[in-house]
Amino acid sequence: MSKLHVVEAASAVERAAALDLPEQIQLSLGEIAGDAREGLLALSVRVGLAVLRETMEWEVDRVVGPKGRHDRERVAKRHGHARGEVTLGGRRVPVSRPRVRSVDDRHEVQLDSYREFTSRDPLSAVIAERVLAGVSTREYRRTQEPVGSEVEDECRSTSRSAVSREFIRRARTALQELLARRLDRLELVALMIDGLELDERCHVVALGVTIDGTKVPLGLWEGSTENATTVTALLADLQERGLGFDQPILCVIDGAKALSKAIRAVIGNHTPIQRCVVHKTRNVCEQLPKDQRPWVRAKLRAAWAEEDYPKALASLKALARALEHQHPAAAASLREGMPETLTVTRLGITGRLKRTLQSTNTIENLFSRVRRTQHNIKRWQGGDMRQRWTAAGILDAERGFRRIKGKHQLARLAAALGRELNHPQEADIVNAA
Repeated sequence: MSKLHVVEAASAVERAAALDLPEQIQLSLGEIAGDAREGLLALSVRVGLAVLRETMEWEVDRVVGPKGRHDRERVAKRHGHARGEVTLGGRRVPVSRPRVRSVDDRHEVQLDSYREFTSRDPLSAVIAERVLAGVSTREYRRTQEPVGSEVEDECRSTSRSAVSREFIRRARTALQELLARRLDRLELVALMIDGLELDERCHVVALGVTIDGTKVPLGLWEGSTENATTVTALLADLQERGLGFDQPILCVIDGAKALSKAIRAVIGNHTPIQRCVVHKTRNVCEQLPKDQRPWVRAKLRAAWAEEDYPKALASLKALARALEHQHPAAAASLREGMPETLTVTRLGITGRLKRTLQSTNTIENLFSRVRRTQHNIKRWQGGDMRQRWTAAGILDAERGFRRIKGKHQLARLAAALGRELNHPQEADIVNAA
């Protein structure tokens, strides 16, 4: 492909001028040649700013009338020019904007073209994208596109403090959006709850799974630890925003007793709870010598992979008996909440959906995305900074969510949950066996 040299660009402009095109769309030959040396993007920016200027002047003519022609019926008049700013690629660029006032001088007439391009929303969106992608506020300016030396020398809102202010504003909006979401219309079949440790505080996050497999962040609550008080406050907040717990729902938790206690208190004593088998494996193995962990881990995996509930429960009980004499702490850890590690199996769920709902890996993956957005933070400030960053990370991760694996079995899960809701005594008998 042949290159378009500056001389050729200039010749093209001269030929365009020779066609007697309207004056408002003819650009300066010197400006185009200079910007062409800095690259196509710089040239495009200069052309775009020129088009904006001409657009504003055209709008003035439309509102006021052609310049130099008296019109007794006009409702507005020209009032010179003033300094303005537009958003361009994550920066604020100065422009000269025409002013229009009413004929009686009572108010200024706003130009739609200027209002459209001066909006700060695109600026904060670009800043949020780059900061969440890992760009520090100190290095933000280095990530800007080359839009020409003249524009770069005059632009602003790229300093560390300006970027920080814009991100705080955007993150605070994200936090408010997450905490104010209405949940009335969600048809959930599963609710995952887990805690994210952050700066000696704990953010308890709720993630819902709808009947079609869509993952929906529901809310977060900050506390000192992942205790029953914090989880109860979170669940109460979900109820206030319309989440109905009268429908059958499976709760997936990491195994903390505080979570079970809060769920039973808020949702109901007969709520099916699935303990995370990954956390349970870790808790049991931590009570064992290293040379004993491999065979115990293999036994646990085999039991949880079993599709027949009585057989799976019998395997876990046999393992607990085998550990009782030499490693009583490991046996006690295994027995604690043992039936709840098999809830999905008891409900008749198999395959990929079973593997998905047997653990909190789904919400742990969300946490890993949140932690990546926070890796540049060296010191946490007071106030709502922790919550802002967590909410911004959650909503950023949500954009890349896929439906959960095994989603085709969710209708089967909903039916099993419905049967258990109607006959809770049967579930109690099975758990006690």
